[in-house]
Amino acid sequence: MYGVVTRNEPELDWPSFDRAFYEVKDVTGRAVEPEAEGVNMISCFGDTAAGEAKPDLVPVSEDGERATREQPYFDWGYVCPSRERYREGLLEMIEDAAAANPDVRLDDVGFPRAEYCHCEHCEAAFADSEFEDWWAWREATITEFVAEATDRIPGKVYFTLYPDPYPGHLEERAGLDVDALAEYVDEFVVPLYDTHYGTTYWLETIAKGFRSRIPDGVDLGIELYAVEVEVDNLIHATEVAEAYADGVYFGYDASQAQAALRRMKADARDGESHGAPE
Repeated sequence: MYGVVTRNEPELDWPSFDRAFYEVKDVTGRAVEPEAEGVNMISCFGDTAAGEAKPDLVPVSEDGERATREQPYFDWGYVCPSRERYREGLLEMIEDAAAANPDVRLDDVGFPRAEYCHCEHCEAAFADSEFEDWWAWREATITEFVAEATDRIPGKVYFTLYPDPYPGHLEERAGLDVDALAEYVDEFVVPLYDTHYGTTYWLETIAKGFRSRIPDGVDLGIELYAVEVEVDNLIHATEVAEAYADGVYFGYDASQAQAALRRMKADARDGESHGAPE
């Protein structure tokens, strides 16, 4: 199965793709109306604009560092996952998306990094909780949100994972308990982005790691970057990804992705091969 991730509504019904993810809310905070033709995709706690408008929403580390794009290791700003009013707004947005199309993709769910969050709201919520372990509380906080979100999604639930399959890393970094989340998620999608794909051994290693990491009964999707990537390299990356994934999706350049798929079909008819994965 092949799909595209796009911000462009006209690309949602291109026949080259079996599925189209439509970015309804992205990490900048930009939001548009959901579309019936696509799987609407919502960046949940990545939201630069919300943090800039209301600085008290931004997660804070024990050292007082705020999770904003000004930090050297953040490309966008975040909102603290324990903020109830913001969560309520997200759930309303998810409900609206599901009304347009029953399938929904939840993107950028979780805490921004292992150091977060130690704002007063998180500290109070942890103190009032049944948990004695901080890390277990973080995981429960995210799992609870996902449970509430999926209650509003009648169709297939897609969930984006940070591309680190090493045991314990997703739990520590973002508060994501993959086994617990698997109860609510139909397909985990892992973006494995490169601007070149000149070599693919790393792609195969990560893809295989996630294939082993994802519980049985839950699909695995791999998302590739397509913007200005040479067609031959994109084809090679696709061949590697589809060896492990149930679906391969192309990010943000539908034309280039379509060209790669057409070439693959033509080569298959001609009996040509691009060689074994590196």
